[in-house]
Amino acid sequence: MKSSEIQKTLSSLSSSFRWLSGTIVALALLFVVFIFQMTLSEVMPNQTVTSTENKPTLVIPDSNFTHLWQAPADWRLMQVDPETKKKIQYGEQLIAHTAEYLGPNGSVRTISNGMNCQNCHLDAGKKAWGNNYGAVEATYPKFRARSGKIENQIKRVNDCFERSLNGKALDSNSREMQSVLAYIKWLGSDVPKKKIPRGAGIFKIPMLSRASDPAKGKLVYEAKCQTCHQANGAGVLAENAKAYTYPPLWGKHSYNTGAGLYRISNLAGYVKYNMPLGVNYDSPQLSNEEAWDVAAFINSMPRPEKDLSNDWPDIASKPFDHPFGPYSDPFSEEQHKFGPYKAIKDWHKSHDKKKNQLSKTPIASL
Repeated sequence: MKSSEIQKTLSSLSSSFRWLSGTIVALALLFVVFIFQMTLSEVMPNQTVTSTENKPTLVIPDSNFTHLWQAPADWRLMQVDPETKKKIQYGEQLIAHTAEYLGPNGSVRTISNGMNCQNCHLDAGKKAWGNNYGAVEATYPKFRARSGKIENQIKRVNDCFERSLNGKALDSNSREMQSVLAYIKWLGSDVPKKKIPRGAGIFKIPMLSRASDPAKGKLVYEAKCQTCHQANGAGVLAENAKAYTYPPLWGKHSYNTGAGLYRISNLAGYVKYNMPLGVNYDSPQLSNEEAWDVAAFINSMPRPEKDLSNDWPDIASKPFDHPFGPYSDPFSEEQHKFGPYKAIKDWHKSHDKKKNQLSKTPIASL
């Protein structure tokens, strides 16, 4: 055999050997992987080996709790004329420390029960979803079904004095009233007319499918509220005996039956995102059920009564949870107070729809 043929044969054999060696190595690797997967499946059944540790999780924020209204910064008061600035600052003091000036031992007048406006309107009416004043300047004067009239801010402020503070109305021309109005105007100075900013007032939490339960609410109260507001609901009076460190939630020094927080839906939304003290809308402690139940417990306890005979002249406009009849619907006072509310709202929705249809039906001429 010639030398060239021998070299060609050896080269062919070398190539065949390399291919065979590569095939054997590949098969061996596949076998190792197969054995590894079989072993892993026995050690961790029903689990995948794909790692998700570094994969980002997309969380969509709740728009109810983003981009909320904020009160004007204090430094902006430097841009206000001195007289107006004094009014605004005094107005804030009146809201935050009402009892110091206008309570039973007040330094100016004695026209209220010892609670502060701030007890219901947190952070002097500046806290988002804390029953703040963010929308007041933009929306008043406005028609309110409770009185059946167009109300101005003076009427609204005095409603709080006569209901939530269970007291007497402020003189509309007094320094105190004018200062409170200046402060409310200042808080709403960035809000366009007729607009309600997100975070204004009280957040409306979802209704329960059952009636709210005062007995369950008592347990929530004992666990979450009693430390500050006391077992008897009387709150804690400050050392100077002029105001409350923690306000009374029922009894003769608390809000009366005409107050806005006497509606359980309002109180439930208020406590959900503000209580216990220090809680914020982004870190609530109470579930929706706990909020409804503890509101039912608090509002089932005795408190001052107010003559409401002139409220809601159109009884069909009463809120679903207004606790006093008469009503235009067939539901009881107990159901209107504690729920369940869905049937009440559905009834009104249906009847309002029929009423609107009838009002649009042309009447044949005689």
